[in-house]
Amino acid sequence: QAQLVESGGGLVQAGGSLRLDCAGSGSTFRNFAMGWFRQAPGKDREFVAAIANINWTGDRTEYADSVKGRFTISRDNSKGSVYLQMNNLKIEDTADYYCAADPRLRIERTAKEWNYWGQGTQVTVSS
Repeated sequence: QAQLVESGGGLVQAGGSLRLDCAGSGSTFRNFAMGWFRQAPGKDREFVAAIANINWTGDRTEYADSVKGRFTISRDNSKGSVYLQMNNLKIEDTADYYCAADPRLRIERTAKEWNYWGQGTQVTVSS
């Protein structure tokens, strides 16, 4: 069964850094589009970042405006894994972060367009 497992969440002070890891099971997610979403209490799940090899021309990345310049998405395609380096964290970054994957080579900013999800990891940024 294909699985995504996130790790790396935790409590950090504003201005600090965290790295989230998402391990895919075996080679299932190799060459998939992969992304990160987050969901704060009482809010909808929102797009954070994604990476995909669109048209087989090389990896392309996209970021939500709120994280651009602070977060970096990367991946190890051989492992089907994806990472999110989060720097200069702000209190408003506090949320549960979810890894997502989809076999279609495109980047979708709508959560319902993604087929595979991890269980989530909590990130709390304190003042």
